[in-house]
Amino acid sequence: QVQLVESGGGLVQPGGSLRLSCAASGITFSRYIMNWYRQAPGKERELVAGITHTGDSTYFADSVKGRFTISRDNAKNTVYLQMNSLKPEDTAVYYCNADRVATSLRYWGQGTQVTVSS
Repeated sequence: QVQLVESGGGLVQPGGSLRLSCAASGITFSRYIMNWYRQAPGKERELVAGITHTGDSTYFADSVKGRFTISRDNAKNTVYLQMNSLKPEDTAVYYCNADRVATSLRYWGQGTQVTVSS
């Protein structure tokens, strides 16, 4: 059974930092591109950051470039999203996503709430 379990969300003040983690099980983690998406109330889900299965290439949405970093530890089957200089507009549910390379297989986590507010 495939599971993606996110953790690390919470309430943080503007300018603060959070680190999200996504632990995967039931998949060969090193064969999956890993992504973080987010969905704010009333808005569509959007891709925030991604990292290739080897970790040698990353992608960031323009709205988070320079503030967020993504990394992975294939030995721990875990992907991370380090979020710095958080803004109220970063408030959303953040979802971990796994895309199997060269296939249509994809899996989602349940999401973790991030709230940026003073």
